[in-house]
Amino acid sequence: MAHKFSTSYLEDSVSLFHQYKRLAEGAMAQVSDEQLFATLDDESNSIAIVVKHMTGNMRSRFTDFLTSDGEKPDRHRDTEFEAPPQSREAMMKVWEESWNIVFQSLAQLAEEDMIRSIPIRGEAHSVMQAINRQVAHYAYHVGQIVFLAKHLSSKQWKALTVPRGKSEEFNQKVLSKELSQR
Repeated sequence: MAHKFSTSYLEDSVSLFHQYKRLAEGAMAQVSDEQLFATLDDESNSIAIVVKHMTGNMRSRFTDFLTSDGEKPDRHRDTEFEAPPQSREAMMKVWEESWNIVFQSLAQLAEEDMIRSIPIRGEAHSVMQAINRQVAHYAYHVGQIVFLAKHLSSKQWKALTVPRGKSEEFNQKVLSKELSQR
């Protein structure tokens, strides 16, 4: 995803969150309901468990983003790795609700808020640091979701970005588009 030099930090961060959300959704759409709950081994998490953890984190970090600690007292992180949602529909409902909290919180921010201090687990972070922390965290878990979905869907997998063996073709399309815009 190309970014403009004129894009603000906040706009860029929101754009990245949208990109990671789309990647995860594209991956989850390629697996069966049963595969959402599959684990590779006893120490692995299913896609549904990763989603449950991400959504718990989103609600904790972005509810009352500027006014309360990012680790809410009612969050019980360890339970996020137990008992996934009962269905794809239930999982996707909490996924959408949680992303809405993220996007609504970010929409209320102004550039000058980026240097404000907020606590996460009692440790001071600038708003910019807190957002960076979450971009990295969600990217990490979206990578897990994509990996699991690709593994579970196997030969039926459809690339979410540039398909294997198509880099040169993709690069030519990008170059042609750039030249036509000049």
